[in-house]
Amino acid sequence: MGDVAKDLTAGTVGGAAQLIVGHPFDTIKVKLQSQPVPLPGQAPKYAGAVDAVKQTLSAEGPRGLYKGMGAPLATVAAFNAVLFTVRGQMEGLLRSQPGAPLTVNQQVVAGAGAGVAVSFLACPTELIKCSFCPTCHVLNSSKLQNKNVPGFPSPLRLQAQSALASSDSAVVAVKYGGPMDVTRHVLKSEGGVRGLFKGLVPTMAREIPGNAALFGVYELLKQSFAGGEDTSQLGGGSLMVAGGLAGAFFWLSVYPTDVVKSVIQVDDYKNPKFSGSIDAFRKILASEGIKGLYKGFGPAMARSVPANAACFLAYEVTRSSMG
Repeated sequence: MGDVAKDLTAGTVGGAAQLIVGHPFDTIKVKLQSQPVPLPGQAPKYAGAVDAVKQTLSAEGPRGLYKGMGAPLATVAAFNAVLFTVRGQMEGLLRSQPGAPLTVNQQVVAGAGAGVAVSFLACPTELIKCSFCPTCHVLNSSKLQNKNVPGFPSPLRLQAQSALASSDSAVVAVKYGGPMDVTRHVLKSEGGVRGLFKGLVPTMAREIPGNAALFGVYELLKQSFAGGEDTSQLGGGSLMVAGGLAGAFFWLSVYPTDVVKSVIQVDDYKNPKFSGSIDAFRKILASEGIKGLYKGFGPAMARSVPANAACFLAYEVTRSSMG
């Protein structure tokens, strides 16, 4: 139980560091992923990541980059505590003897096990952060009202609720006061508790292989820097480099799955465009090609390096300080 408490504490500190550093990048990623395919002859809402940052700052100020942070802040302790604690317990099961360092392959297995557990926390948290509100929109434009306009979904919740607003249409989106507003709406109007877990399958398809890669690459790099399996003497710089590159590898390995998860979670509840993950994958590929599966890839990669560097450094320093 002592190791569990240490992993819980260190994981919480690491997760907080990751969130503070990475959330603005994540906001831009969600906005880029959530914007609809433009109608023929129209330009997309955002020309790219830099344009999305400029528009967000212009319309909402710096606070706009941290929109939707309430839900992750409320769950960051649980999410990262579960991730690192389950990984720590998996390490204990996989060790040949107490205190023995794990091989890279064993870290891959431990990471996959942790990915299973955190999927059940990541799914509802991310749905609250970035999905659409399908029932409480107000369309004042006569051109749009009561019409099924292609490429014009309902207004978004929190992070993505402004991503679809058209500059030439008079659209008034009902905005939520925070994560609890979104949660109440989902529970009441979108299938109850089950609605909070929309997109669980693609979430698991991202978290299991992604965390297997994350912890496997992290251990591989640490051992490479240390010149062997004993990595206890590595400095902060090496830990940051290993953590940052491991985070980048996470997204390299699972990014299309993350895009599928996002479109499933923002899909209209009453009139869904996608019947499931495979259907979403096929439709994205058919309408937008491979490029459609990498929307927002730039800011995701830009986020992954500093955010994971901060996370692993904070985890390792906190864990080491507790003995």
